[in-house]
Amino acid sequence: MAAKHLNVELLDRAADVAVAALDVDVVLIATPDRAIADIARAMVPGRAVVLHCSGATALAPLRDHERHGSIHPLMALPSSAIGAARLVDNGWFAIAGDAIAGELVELLGGRSFHVGDDTRALYHATASVSANHLVALMGQVERLAARVGVPVQAFLDMSKASLDDVATRGAAAALTGPAARGDHATLAAHRAALPPSELALYDTLMAAAEELAASHPDVSDT
Repeated sequence: MAAKHLNVELLDRAADVAVAALDVDVVLIATPDRAIADIARAMVPGRAVVLHCSGATALAPLRDHERHGSIHPLMALPSSAIGAARLVDNGWFAIAGDAIAGELVELLGGRSFHVGDDTRALYHATASVSANHLVALMGQVERLAARVGVPVQAFLDMSKASLDDVATRGAAAALTGPAARGDHATLAAHRAALPPSELALYDTLMAAAEELAASHPDVSDT
């Protein structure tokens, strides 16, 4: 964070954090959610603003600290190197509580939105759908591409184009294929060709695609 003129000190999970909030401006609790309350209680309240980095946890665990809040990066962080780059790459952050959370986002060059305690669990569920579920789906693409002998990149390029269409047109208008045109014969052929282990995910998502198509009568029929 030196490039952003931030002096950051990292503490190991096993470190004594009793005085961590006394002589700094901000403390970020970046532990697993289940440890946030214990870490917050272990710190003597000081002048620091105490923020947790959880997307799903409310602010109540931080209530012993006069100034508190949250800052959650809405981005996939699969490794420290990738995370370091994405955190300063105009990313999105969910913030709540003390205004310093928004100021930190601005220092990182990011964009922020507020998420209150009443919608935090739903917000985090949506984040999981948009990233984790997508990755799980791409796992199915990898498995099926290997079976049919087609380079997986060919399918991934189509996936990227579909995401671009969603961004510009919305999900219903971006939908194409047999679900969009009500081609039940092709859908049946798909089910007959798929390995049994892949049917549950296929059926669940195809049902969702058909429901999406029904909600928007003008979807593409390609």
